[in-house]
Amino acid sequence: MIYWLDLFGVAVFACSGALAAGQRRMDLFGVVVLAFVTAVGGGTLRDLVIGDTPVFWVRDPVYVWVALAAGVLTFIAAHVRHVSNETLVIADAIGLAVFTVIGTRIGMEHAGPGVIAAMTGVISGVAGGIIRDVLVNRVPLVLRREIYASAALLGAITLQVLDTFELQTSTSALATGTLVLGLRLAALRWHLHLPSFPKRS
Repeated sequence: MIYWLDLFGVAVFACSGALAAGQRRMDLFGVVVLAFVTAVGGGTLRDLVIGDTPVFWVRDPVYVWVALAAGVLTFIAAHVRHVSNETLVIADAIGLAVFTVIGTRIGMEHAGPGVIAAMTGVISGVAGGIIRDVLVNRVPLVLRREIYASAALLGAITLQVLDTFELQTSTSALATGTLVLGLRLAALRWHLHLPSFPKRS
């Protein structure tokens, strides 16, 4: 289940990367490049941090083909019908939820439960989006006031807490993914954010 969930996350994040490229009017090559780095960026950094090399998409090229295919299909779909900014936001939220679960689970397998597993979950969830936003010359979501990385962190902690109750892997993964996705979408819908520094004159 984890493998297929990982492939799904790669496809969704590749779509978000392709849509971001579309907003900057990039050509097909730019779309494919942005789709790929968005899809594998978080997992690549995660694997390098925990020393799991070669990184996942080098060990299994299926990830590469899924990312490229998702990027090309998104490019084609955008020529068939208009794709709204809301689609990009939703795709990014889904990718955040999926990769938070995957990254936390992999971190737990390599380092056990704790802060390292939580950090690998956050890295997996947000790093691809950071790379995407930097490449399209946009302030990364993780640095804005929006609830983004904090949703991933809460999800990573929740997954580890649920594991203490010895639930089925699929149950804890689904509950955690739903929590992260729901929190991210709720923050967008009602403009929720964490406290920030007050404005000074």
